[in-house]
Amino acid sequence: MTGLVIKNTGSWYTVRTDDNQTVDCKIKGNFRLKGIRSTNPVAVGDIVEIVRNQEGTAFITAICDRRNYIIRKSQNLSKQSHIIAANVDQAFLIVTVNYPQTSTIFIDRFLATAEAYSVPTVLVFNKTDLLSEEESHYQDMMMKLYETIGYKCVAVSATTGYGMDAIKPLLKDKITLLSGNSGVGKSTFINYILPGANLRTSSISDAHNTGMHTTTFSEMLLLPEGGYLIDTPGIKGFGTFDIEPEELTSYFKDIFHFSKDCRFNNCTHTHEPGCAVLKAVEEHYIATSRYQSYLSMLEDKDENKYREAY
Repeated sequence: MTGLVIKNTGSWYTVRTDDNQTVDCKIKGNFRLKGIRSTNPVAVGDIVEIVRNQEGTAFITAICDRRNYIIRKSQNLSKQSHIIAANVDQAFLIVTVNYPQTSTIFIDRFLATAEAYSVPTVLVFNKTDLLSEEESHYQDMMMKLYETIGYKCVAVSATTGYGMDAIKPLLKDKITLLSGNSGVGKSTFINYILPGANLRTSSISDAHNTGMHTTTFSEMLLLPEGGYLIDTPGIKGFGTFDIEPEELTSYFKDIFHFSKDCRFNNCTHTHEPGCAVLKAVEEHYIATSRYQSYLSMLEDKDENKYREAY
């Protein structure tokens, strides 16, 4: 019997079978040992095969081939990965200019990883109702930057409903991963899209302007107009996984555009003579923030700075 993994609580997986039954499953004991270096070998969005034993307990015995997935380094085990979701049509990265502030390095790491695993991404700028005039100006500049690179950006307030009418058509008949830092308003966003979801929300810590985790597991939520929203726990850091340094340039669209004109084919865009990327950064054709994000990802092979800062 096959089915879709719609919920992952850590030790149990909820699977919606082809005949529309909901079955709670465990992973077969030896499943984790088959070369899968992940803290969660089965992810929400996976199509899996399940069997029941004589006692009636259901077990996941195989994962069907994934068309894509989003993956990151585990928070505490840098040699292992954590699969956020599988088989998605797109990702919505919820970001906030303030309350809390989403760093550009976090945004760029997510976007580069999404590029690496063929997941189109929309940037949703939330909490616009809380911004000062100066913060609104900064948000406009950020949106212009990412739109120029080629990413769709939408400014919303999930609390007041501002801009949310533009969101629903983008979700129709799509499997959409919802991600972002803790506290950016993912639960409020989902409660607006799905009023019956009644997800718990929490306030921002005044002392540190950071969010608290309110979602503790990943879950696929069926949308009435068709499609799914995948709700995921808030991410504090986004360590990239399994991206080789020589591949990284191609996951930054703006940097890749200029890299074709570099003197050397194996240019790392850090020090080489005749580097078109360094020239473009100097002449402001590539944003300094994007270049800094690129450099931080190059360092990931040797250092784990992402744990602290991003």
